[in-house]
Amino acid sequence: MSQLFDQLTSKVSSKNKKIVFPEGLDERILTAASKLSAEGIVEPILIGNKEEVSKKAEAVGADVSSLTIIDPAEYAEFDAMVAAFVERRKGKATEEDARKILLDENYFGTMLVYLNKADGLVSGAAHSTSDTVRPALQIIKTKEGLKKTSGVFIMVRDDEKYVFADCAINIAPDSQDLAEIAAESAVTAKLFDIDPRVAMLSFSTKGSAKSEETEKVAEALKLAKEKDASLVIDGEFQFDAAFVPSVAEKKAPDSVIKGDANVFVFPSLEAGNIGYKIAQRLGGFEAVGPILQGLNKPVNDLSRGCNAEDVYNLAIITASQAVAAE
Repeated sequence: MSQLFDQLTSKVSSKNKKIVFPEGLDERILTAASKLSAEGIVEPILIGNKEEVSKKAEAVGADVSSLTIIDPAEYAEFDAMVAAFVERRKGKATEEDARKILLDENYFGTMLVYLNKADGLVSGAAHSTSDTVRPALQIIKTKEGLKKTSGVFIMVRDDEKYVFADCAINIAPDSQDLAEIAAESAVTAKLFDIDPRVAMLSFSTKGSAKSEETEKVAEALKLAKEKDASLVIDGEFQFDAAFVPSVAEKKAPDSVIKGDANVFVFPSLEAGNIGYKIAQRLGGFEAVGPILQGLNKPVNDLSRGCNAEDVYNLAIITASQAVAAE
C-alpha cells in the first residue's frame, strides 16, 4: 500500500493542486490537511468559520496557519458564485435559492471546483454519500457522453492491485451503465499503473446460463467495445473464469482474457459491495476508495468511519485524478 501511494505522491507533489475540504471542523480533516500542507503534496482549502476552524485545529494539534480557510458567509466573490450557480442550474434555482444553497459547505466547495478555484473536493467524513455526490452531479456533472458516475475500489495486497466496480453508486445498472463503468474503470486503472484487462462478471461464463441478467452483461460487453475498441475486455464471466488461468482455459479458451483480468465489473451494486468486502475481510486485501469516476472534475466521498490517514490518501488520489485530466 505504501508503494502505491509513494507512486501517486510523486506524480502530484510538484503540481500545486488545490483540494477543498468542506468539513473544516472535523478533527480527521484538520489532521490530514495539516500533514498534506506540511509535506507539500497538495494545497488544502478548508471551508468554515476561520475562528472556529483555527480554534478546533489548535485543540487537536493541527497546524493550519498556512492553509486557506474560507467562510461562505464572508466570501468576497459570493455574488459572482451565486450568479454562476443560477446559470449552471438553468432555471432550477432562483437567486434567492442560490444564496441559501451556497451557504451549505458541500455546495459551496463544489462551486469552488467548478469555478476553477480548486482542482478537486474530498468530503463525506461527516456527511452522507448523497450529500457529497448530489452537488457534484448538479454542478460539475458527468463527462460528455456519460449518463452516470460510478464508484470503484482499488484492492491492494502486497504487489497485487485490482479494480472492483461499481461498488458504491449504481444499485441496478443497465447495459449502458455497465459499459460506461467498464470504460471509466479502465481509465482509473491506468491512474494506478494498472494495464487494464476488464472482465464483465456474472453467474454465467460465455452463455453457460441464459437469463435476463446474463444477457444484460453480454449486451454491456458489446456496447463497451463499441465505446472503446482499444479496450481489452470480455465477458460474461464467472469470477473464477476471469481470474484463474486453468479455469479460463476450460470455460473460455478463445477469450482475450486468459484468467488474467485485473479490472472486475460487477453486474450490480449488491454484488460489487459484497465482493469487495469479502476480498477485504477474508482475502486480506486493503480497499482504497470509493473513488468516484465519470465526473468532469474529481470529487471523492469518504466513509463516515474514516480516519485521518483515509482522508490523506483520498486527497492524494483526488489530486492524481486532477493531474491525469490535464
